Amino acid sequence: GRNDMTIAAIEAGGTKFVLGLYQAEASGCTRPEQLAKASIPTTTPSETLARAGDFFSEAARQAGEPIDVFGIGSFGPVELKPQSPEWGHITATPKPHWAGTDMAGYYHERFNVPVAFDTDVNAAAYAEFLWGGAQGLSDFVYITVGTGIGGGIFSGGNLVHGLSHPELGHIRIAREPDDPFLGICPFHHDCLEGLASGPAIAARWDSDPAAIPEGHAAWELEARYLARAIAAYVLVLSPEAILMGGGVGMRPGLAEKVCDLVGEELAGYIPALARPGKLPGYVSRPQLGSEAGLLGAAALGLRLCVE
Repeated sequence: GRNDMTIAAIEAGGTKFVLGLYQAEASGCTRPEQLAKASIPTTTPSETLARAGDFFSEAARQAGEPIDVFGIGSFGPVELKPQSPEWGHITATPKPHWAGTDMAGYYHERFNVPVAFDTDVNAAAYAEFLWGGAQGLSDFVYITVGTGIGGGIFSGGNLVHGLSHPELGHIRIAREPDDPFLGICPFHHDCLEGLASGPAIAARWDSDPAAIPEGHAAWELEARYLARAIAAYVLVLSPEAILMGGGVGMRPGLAEKVCDLVGEELAGYIPALARPGKLPGYVSRPQLGSEAGLLGAAALGLRLCVE
């Protein structure tokens, strides 16, 4: 048989779907090679899923290779329990029309191949573990700060799932005493995502985050809230490193600022992080950058076939 495989990878976001066709060695060790890539806006489920499917049919035809497996990293919440009849579905998302969408089922039916399905952040964490900034680590947290805030957790060398999947953006954190902003999360108002996601920054300061200059009070507050949440992750999960991605998270200088404040939030309690500068780079940007999610989706597909 063939000693390589063709993987259709989808990074399914609330704003856009990023699509990639990859070829990988069946051994599953080396980083897959990208054969084709596209990005489409996230509209209604039926239109978006079909457009992505059409892209893959055409890309596979041009590559002259049948698709062996789909790997999908999706915005959530999603159902990941293999025994659940809702496995592969998006569940209680505030995104109009998308709640209850059977994403994995659509591609399984249309292409008649196995489908690997996980959260977008778990996929990104997995790619960083295999080929990026978390190589050699068994315990780390990958968080993304952008349209939403979410996270993937590696613990003891494995992705954490459990009851559903980690929702690191929805923890409640202590607010700054003089912060009047109510928060924008439709579920919790002032959880981390409600206070510190891209749309929260935009609503709070009435400005596109990308247009807010360095030195503006927005970034001090942003770094403080992210550090406060990360301090909680550190106390519960004891990660060896924190990788912070996403449009806001990868802003130059933010990871360094957050890193300094994490030490302050922990107030010397965790000896390894007690002194500022003791662990420079404890909070860092992902090495794969914005490629992490799509590569991770491909890696999920590859793992499914290798196993």
